[in-house]
Amino acid sequence: MPFMKSMNDPIKEAILEAVLPAIPFDGWTMETLETAAISCGYAKDMVSAVFPDGVKDAIIFFSSWADQKMLMRLDDQSIPPRVRDKITFAVRSRFEELSPYKEAERLAIAYWMRPMRKYHGAKLVWKTADVIWDYAGDTATDYNRYTKRLLLSGVLTATAFYWLNDKSDEHKETWAFLDRRIENVMGLGKMINKLKTA
Repeated sequence: MPFMKSMNDPIKEAILEAVLPAIPFDGWTMETLETAAISCGYAKDMVSAVFPDGVKDAIIFFSSWADQKMLMRLDDQSIPPRVRDKITFAVRSRFEELSPYKEAERLAIAYWMRPMRKYHGAKLVWKTADVIWDYAGDTATDYNRYTKRLLLSGVLTATAFYWLNDKSDEHKETWAFLDRRIENVMGLGKMINKLKTA
């Protein structure tokens, strides 16, 4: 599919996948990353080589990795016909890919919630929203492009917090919450378009 792009960072990916199971116990730290690198057969200095900004770079890559996993899942599925269904399907797929690493995602979000890091965290959410809208076939270049991504960023953020605290079977309550949020956003988007053209 045209929206599929390879990260082409095998060393980063190997270290990340080795470190993820340890994050819930040891957190996102340089020591944890270095231990993971050693377990992959690299010297611990490899972490600084591939993640120059240390933990920050590793968590940024974690977000890109999750986007890639989402796209790989979508690539294996038939594409829903309606844009609304494409967006919902993509968001849900991303969270399902992250489900085995829920605590790692929780700690990553906590990392970005600190005042000096919120802007960078928001940029990552925007990037994910952009990837999803590209998958949905959006080609807008005017204000609609930014409005769509801004609204979806809000959906992703709200759904993430709901998902982190969801104890329901197979996250059924999260998916119901997501459906409601998408419904609200689609309605809001239509209203904004009417106001812009009035």
